[in-house]
Amino acid sequence: MEGKVHTNGLENFWSLLKRGLHGTYVSVEPFHLFRYLDEQAYRFNNRSKEMNDWERFKLAASQMVGKRLTWNEVTGKQLEPGTCSPN
Repeated sequence: MEGKVHTNGLENFWSLLKRGLHGTYVSVEPFHLFRYLDEQAYRFNNRSKEMNDWERFKLAASQMVGKRLTWNEVTGKQLEPGTCSPN
């Protein structure tokens, strides 16, 4: 971490997280909570005044190249060996 670190920064992070969970994301499943935390941490850590929304989007998009998120990973379903679908 660089710069001064104090409890006001942590309180700011939790305030923004709670506002997002109650406002933007109306229904949050506990299974996916870590994903919402990761998204909020990314936003909080990349909130510098030098970056606008477009630059922040380009940075996020450049970091997903070569990565794949499957439906089963999102829903938490595991495939049984030798099957093609989760049903």
